[in-house]
Amino acid sequence: MDFSLSPEERQIRDTVRSFIEREVMPLEPDVLRNERAGGPGIDPDHHRELRQKARQMGFWGINTPEEYGGAALGPVMSAIIAMEMGRTFVPFTFGGNADNILYAGNAEQKKRYLIPTIEGERRSCFAITEPGAGSDARNIRTRAVKDGAEWVINGEKTFITGGNEADFVMVFAVTDPEKGANGGVTCFLVDRDMGWKSEPIPTMGQWGPAALVFEDVRVPESNILGELGLGFNLAMQWIGQGRYMIPARAIGASERLLSMAIDYAKIRKSMGQPISEYQAIQWMIADSAVEIESAKWLTLHAAWEVQQGRDARHASSIAKLHGAVMANQVVDRVMQIHGGMGYTKELPIERWYRELRLLRIFEGTDEIQRRTIARNLLRGHARLGTIGE
Repeated sequence: MDFSLSPEERQIRDTVRSFIEREVMPLEPDVLRNERAGGPGIDPDHHRELRQKARQMGFWGINTPEEYGGAALGPVMSAIIAMEMGRTFVPFTFGGNADNILYAGNAEQKKRYLIPTIEGERRSCFAITEPGAGSDARNIRTRAVKDGAEWVINGEKTFITGGNEADFVMVFAVTDPEKGANGGVTCFLVDRDMGWKSEPIPTMGQWGPAALVFEDVRVPESNILGELGLGFNLAMQWIGQGRYMIPARAIGASERLLSMAIDYAKIRKSMGQPISEYQAIQWMIADSAVEIESAKWLTLHAAWEVQQGRDARHASSIAKLHGAVMANQVVDRVMQIHGGMGYTKELPIERWYRELRLLRIFEGTDEIQRRTIARNLLRGHARLGTIGE
């Protein structure tokens, strides 16, 4: 087994790290001020400028096929880059990406939706979650009824990431109630000017999801993404493809936080000596390091399985569960090490504390990941004791 990166991969990682440290991290004080004043963390124009600067360096469409102008670095390098980007809480992402299921579109749909999204000219969102169907995606109630050459959509979606900013949505609706999820759910590409509305949902962190409302929204037949009735399969592709990216960013945040705790423990004195000399502090640091390292390799293994074209859902669930729990334990220890200062808004720890708590809920709660892992083992879909199989 060779766990080393190639010289090219190391160069990519180091270049991304340098970009984040040089161009993005210096924005952190401004981002905190803006967010605490109720505004966006980073000005949209500034965000676009940073993206273009990154594009000039070759960082555009990290995991986008080369035929669409992307770098096509693959899942493993995408995960490594996400770890580097997780080292800052500035809401910056490299441009040139589109949801993986948009590639299922026909030539006309790619021209109208996929390519403009990759170029940053359009913004999309993925809408399957409903007020009564969160983790139970098979229980969606939004309906689409055929009326001539159009489909009429009625229903509500909730906790939709990017729903307030998107100008089109990939929405999943029941088109054949008798068939259920397998054959009765269809994905539609729906432009905002077709009539759907969004409302922001306030949260304890900086994640700003939306509630989407569809009231007699008419969508042409040509806007079906993929095939009629096979939308649930597309949804599972979307959910399964990038789940390992969630713990990837959590690893970067946790490493940055632990570094802050180590530095602080060396200079903070109590009873005549640095608190780093106390075993209680040392154990918190050691436990955090072990958990971060284990999450890192679980995440990279899941990304590797995706890269090999394997069914990575089991590995991704393991990585997501462990990574989310790990990040929450680490940020809690880091706040404890900083004591009262960690609890204040003078430091960004409380900001990370609120942000990382989301990881145990969205994209599948801890409980859903445990359910998935257990079912895979109980039903024989996954086996214990395997290595490289």
